[in-house]
Amino acid sequence: IARVPAGISHWSPPKPILPVLCDITQKGYEKKKTKLLLPFFINASGSTHVSAHTQAPPPSSSSRYRDRRSRRPHRSGGTRDDRYRSDIHTETVQAALAKHKEEKMALPMPTKRRSTYVQSPVMNCTPPDSSSGSENESALLRQSSVGADLEALDTPSLLQPPSLQSPDSWINHSVQGSSTSSSASSTLSHGEGKLCVSGQGECVYVCVTVFVGPLTPHPPGVPVNSRVSTKIQQLLNTLKRPKRPPLSEFFMDDQEEIVEVPQPDPNTPRPEGRPIIPVKGEPLGVVTNWPPALQAALVRWGATQGKSPALTALDITGKPLYTLTYGKLWSRSVKLAYTLLNKLGPKNEQVLKPGDRVALVYPNSDPGMFLVAFYGCLLAEVIPVPIEVPLSRKDAGSSQVGFLLGSCSVSLALTSEICLKGLPKMPTGEILQFKGWPRLKWVVTDSKYLTKPGKDWQPHIPTANTDPAYIEYKASKEGTVMGVAVSKVAMLTHCQALTQACNYCEGETLVNVLDFKKDMGLWHGVLTSVMNRIHTISVPYAVMKACPLSWVQRVHIHKARVALVKCRDLHWAMMAHREQRDTSLESLHMLIVADGANPWSVSSCDAFLNVFQIHGLKPEVICPCATSPEAMTVAIRRPGVPGTPLPARAILSMGGLSHGVIRVNAEDKNSALTVQDVGHVMPGALMCIVKPEGPPQLCKTDEIGEIVVNSRAGGNMYYGLPGVTKNTFEVQTHNHSIPPYVLQHILHLGNLIFVVGKNEGLLMVSGRRHNADDLVATALAVEPVKTVYRGRIAVFSVTVFYDERIVVVAEQRPDASEEDSFQWMSRVLQAIDSIHQVGLYSLALVPANTLPKTHLGGIHIFETKQNFLDGNLHPCNILMCPHTCVTNLPKPRQKQPVGVGPASIMVGNLVAGKRIAQAAGRDLGMIEDQDLVRKHQFLSEALQWRAQTDPDHCLYVLLNAKGLVVSTATCVQLHKRAEKIAAALTEKGSVNTGNNVVLLYPPGIDLIASFYGCLYAGCVPVTVRPPHPQNLAATLPTVRMIIDVSKAACILTTQNLMRILRSKEAAATVNIKTWPTIIDTDDLPRRRPPMIYKPPTAEMIAYLDFSVSTTGMLTGVKISHAAVSALCRSIKLQCELYSSRQIAICLDPYCGLGFVLWCLASVYSGHQSILIPPLELESCLPLWLSTLSQYRIRDTFCSYSVMELCTKGIGTQTEILKARGLNLSCVRSCVVIAEERPRLALTMSFSKLFKDLGLSPRAVSTAFGSRVNLAICMQGTTGPDTSTVYVDMKSLRHDRVRLVERGAPQSLPLMESGKILPGVRVIIVNPETRGPLGDSHLGEIWINSPHSASGYYAIYGEESLQADHFNTKLSFGDPTTLWARTGYLGFVKRTELLDAAGDRHDALFVVGSLDETLELRGLRYHPIDIETSVSRAHRSIAESAVFTWTNLLVVVAELSGSEQDALDLVPLVTNVVLEEHHLIVGVVVIVDPGVIPINSRGEKQRMHLRDSFLADQLDPIYVAYNM
Repeated sequence: IARVPAGISHWSPPKPILPVLCDITQKGYEKKKTKLLLPFFINASGSTHVSAHTQAPPPSSSSRYRDRRSRRPHRSGGTRDDRYRSDIHTETVQAALAKHKEEKMALPMPTKRRSTYVQSPVMNCTPPDSSSGSENESALLRQSSVGADLEALDTPSLLQPPSLQSPDSWINHSVQGSSTSSSASSTLSHGEGKLCVSGQGECVYVCVTVFVGPLTPHPPGVPVNSRVSTKIQQLLNTLKRPKRPPLSEFFMDDQEEIVEVPQPDPNTPRPEGRPIIPVKGEPLGVVTNWPPALQAALVRWGATQGKSPALTALDITGKPLYTLTYGKLWSRSVKLAYTLLNKLGPKNEQVLKPGDRVALVYPNSDPGMFLVAFYGCLLAEVIPVPIEVPLSRKDAGSSQVGFLLGSCSVSLALTSEICLKGLPKMPTGEILQFKGWPRLKWVVTDSKYLTKPGKDWQPHIPTANTDPAYIEYKASKEGTVMGVAVSKVAMLTHCQALTQACNYCEGETLVNVLDFKKDMGLWHGVLTSVMNRIHTISVPYAVMKACPLSWVQRVHIHKARVALVKCRDLHWAMMAHREQRDTSLESLHMLIVADGANPWSVSSCDAFLNVFQIHGLKPEVICPCATSPEAMTVAIRRPGVPGTPLPARAILSMGGLSHGVIRVNAEDKNSALTVQDVGHVMPGALMCIVKPEGPPQLCKTDEIGEIVVNSRAGGNMYYGLPGVTKNTFEVQTHNHSIPPYVLQHILHLGNLIFVVGKNEGLLMVSGRRHNADDLVATALAVEPVKTVYRGRIAVFSVTVFYDERIVVVAEQRPDASEEDSFQWMSRVLQAIDSIHQVGLYSLALVPANTLPKTHLGGIHIFETKQNFLDGNLHPCNILMCPHTCVTNLPKPRQKQPVGVGPASIMVGNLVAGKRIAQAAGRDLGMIEDQDLVRKHQFLSEALQWRAQTDPDHCLYVLLNAKGLVVSTATCVQLHKRAEKIAAALTEKGSVNTGNNVVLLYPPGIDLIASFYGCLYAGCVPVTVRPPHPQNLAATLPTVRMIIDVSKAACILTTQNLMRILRSKEAAATVNIKTWPTIIDTDDLPRRRPPMIYKPPTAEMIAYLDFSVSTTGMLTGVKISHAAVSALCRSIKLQCELYSSRQIAICLDPYCGLGFVLWCLASVYSGHQSILIPPLELESCLPLWLSTLSQYRIRDTFCSYSVMELCTKGIGTQTEILKARGLNLSCVRSCVVIAEERPRLALTMSFSKLFKDLGLSPRAVSTAFGSRVNLAICMQGTTGPDTSTVYVDMKSLRHDRVRLVERGAPQSLPLMESGKILPGVRVIIVNPETRGPLGDSHLGEIWINSPHSASGYYAIYGEESLQADHFNTKLSFGDPTTLWARTGYLGFVKRTELLDAAGDRHDALFVVGSLDETLELRGLRYHPIDIETSVSRAHRSIAESAVFTWTNLLVVVAELSGSEQDALDLVPLVTNVVLEEHHLIVGVVVIVDPGVIPINSRGEKQRMHLRDSFLADQLDPIYVAYNM
């Protein structure tokens, strides 16, 4: 057992905070077992292994550094640097986590497919590190150390090795959720044991979890011990916990009282102080010898102090490379100015005029060239725009820099020869055109390329005026890069103010570690230094990476008085510090900390002082300052007098800060922020604080606001952007026109300035303000050693569902285990929730070094956010927590009790003249074949009649994949084959009249012949899809089920299928010994039956129609002879089918309308049917369309699957097909046969794609049928075109129809489902009250028709269900008519179109199946609507399906892209469903293409999918459980 840390009197064995469930494998169990378990077991010798982070803490912080020095000779990417720590904050975080530890709640860990995602130390490959170790400056500022004692408390619990049991038994026990294993330690009694087992290159976590409390009942057929069910149960347990604020979105059906959306808290702290008084800085002193312009200072020093050093540059090792004197600086700048103005164009034409903008592109390692270029531009009176060196076309933020160059009209770029050679080139040798950049002319400024001016040429140096001197770039929160123009007088005044505030003296030395192109590095190291003849030693970023102590050594060697650094430089110096007795910092008069305005800088300054005080560093020289590109230096702490007390610090309540007020934190230590001051206002400036929102009003003394500054030393405008400029640089408050400074801040203690954060890092969530830096600090305090790579964390907010949501993205260490990562993420959630009282929306971990970087290696926040929103982040771990933070969902709808619902209110409308929503097809009437119908009301008689009267008329033509005719059937051939089959049935099968016979055939003419053979023998045929020979395990059980349910007396099939039914493979799936008699119809006796059966009445059953619905229900319906005749008459009339006509059918012939068209319609109407089995299309996609063209077909019938195959497969090849002569202009109607809402997007894209082949846009339409009536609507040859309406999706959820204009937000296009068939009456009924509804009201579609089914085929007969579905009556209106309930929701709308009889046409719109709808939050959702949104969320989502389980919405998405996109889909799917449907997704499952089961009609089998998911049979790529 690990050693108990010193100083803890009472210590209990630690518990892991979150038990984790994960995939279990035994691969290579022995290989790494020893390695993984070694640290946790006592050696035979008795010595204890203590993991590195359980060491007892050393007493003082400086000794802690010494201790670390002895342990860590080099910084490595993975190890934990003790960065700028705030021990108080660390303790706070640990205390908050300890509270959560007490609640033993198991959070479900995401499931990953092992092959894809486990990053093990062996297999993992981290992308090359293009930046330094601790490159993220802000992370360095904030990362806090976790005390070793606290770390010890979080050591995972230890288990003794399972020596008494084999690994098999251990793993099996664990899966069952058993806690009886004798090898578990005492922790198991709490239900949270953990065993680390290793595999080859994989880590496996076996977790034994005991649930206390009732489990939600499982749906039938779902194994209780499946891993998925257990995880969903864990998820439900976490969601049932009372959260803050109450979870109105988690709505349970039996919940009586629905929670209100939380109201604003009356106890919110509000500012109470008096209005603030603007603060003035000391007056700017007047010094006689100050130059009239900055260039004049350069002239002066160049002439009088030519040998005085201006700049020393260092090489990569930190040794001086060259020194530029003031004389050289002056002469080279003059040469450059002359060249720019006179030597760039042909024949000395002037290319540049004074006032033109020029880009300066110099690397950080070349300050000398930059200095010459900058002053050369000032002397030539052109405006320099310093930018970063572009490294590649895909640089983070590259196009935004292009926007800056464009808005400044830059056409010329200055650079050095070395830099130019390093720029990315095109194959021609030209410099690459960077994304979003204007065309640039590149000019090299090395001395050898410059022209020396004649003696009479002198640069013009006017007195400083308000013209722009230079433009400094600034990236906004939204990612746009703008140029802040600084005038010549502002530049000069700022230098004077800095000289006065910092007490600069002529000739002193300054060490600059900052970027000299912008901000403090430019203002001090390039401008103020020249004004005061200061010697600047520039330490480039690359040197800091190689030798972090270089700047301290330079201060010591050059006895520098001023050093200009950031917190990261302080930190690196501490990390590299080795008892160097020769280093002295006594000469330092000012150590300016450029990012001292960051509240988390206080601990870094303290730590640096601790280490270097013994080297002569005085506490009063540390000078934090606050700056912004707009107002330049806002405040800086003046160097103190030795011995005086240091300024006090403010300890503020984070809760108060989030509400925008200042509250000194006394009682709740858990949420305190310690802030140091940034000194006083700059000389000559006036400052006040205004409210950040709305018009600028002065704040009260205890209110947080934005600092605004009035000073001559500040930016003038955003160049080229007058609109944005007005809001920023011309703020009117108290009659002061003030250019502001975009920082939040507080004012406190004798006019000292305190800053609590920048606007760039401000996150506004539910009306409260949070600071990204504060959240990063909390995340870093959660012991990230095992997980976070070099402290690289980004925090930003995204707008989802009318509010900002916080997202945290961190880089994960290459060797971090799955469990460590998940543990860390879960604890970050808890810590931020406890300390900041704000919920995180998403927490993602990406592989190390993959976040977009700024030029100095920090994280580019805007690009990271854009990648997150575009699905290009590619995380390796993600946790979504929408349940915690989305608290603004609308109140769930409460169902009204039946009786006072919309239907009864409708009655008034009906009486008041609103028509009842009903429609009817035309009368079946007297048709010309009346004699035929009277004589032959049975289909068997119709076939006999045709065989006698027109024996050689060809009824059927069957095609193969090559488009060749495989077989045909004339009337007499079909009749004779049916006779043979009838004879075989009576002889071989010894069946009796009325017995059920299963027909098991591939699509073809054998199936049709067998059907009529059964009718001739007096049997009832049941068509069944044959099992797939390659997938018997999945398809044979359905065949077996239909055979058992239908009580079939015998099976008619082919020889091939008979072999399959009796094969060993079949025996592995079903019991093959109990098959009924199987008759092979390939080899029939040449006999005729003694007689052909004629049913006594037309009400007898003709055949049974079995189908599996999309909800996974197998239902068989009875179709009578009368219904068959009526249906065939109806179709004949609607589609005008006669003997002379040809139709093409590409449908599955096993059930519904597909079977009717394939087997029945031709025999009844006499037309020729060309049969195309849909399976043949897979080997020859154009088969169906080329058949239509070849045979000049006018009417064709297909399924959605066929249409989708053509659209996706050959939609792009229309030109090739056209060249082959394919022409679809003959097609008059192409009807999609379906039992669902018309798929408008698919039919429209099919029409558009094949329009070039002559397909008429009016041709494509849909049919609609259901189980109770196989054909309700079908677009005929006559009658008006199908109409489309747009309905409001929100009202559909409330079971209402609200018609809106096309393009309205939240609108859903619905297409009419075809014309209602002759003889069919439709009425729309409220499914609860059973009363009729009015026009354009949503209700259940009820049917009255002679071809409705007679009832369900049930063995014992469910009489109640029969009556309810097939023979039901309205509760009022017309109580005598018997109706059949389709189970589909829809509405009838009277259109302006006229039908054949000249009346206004009533269109029927189908919305969706009632059985499929999801009841969530009291609203009714149609899965297809959510799936459409999900499929739009990302280009890689090929298909999606949704279902619910115990009130959780589960979304399954098929991934068509690479598997690294899988985790990107999780936030996008969650976002889109929340935005468009106001629902929180509970589980997101990412699977391979083709996993979502689809039936022959192309409909998704969502319930099969649900059962497979819960039984853990999907093999998903990733499963995310949204917290």
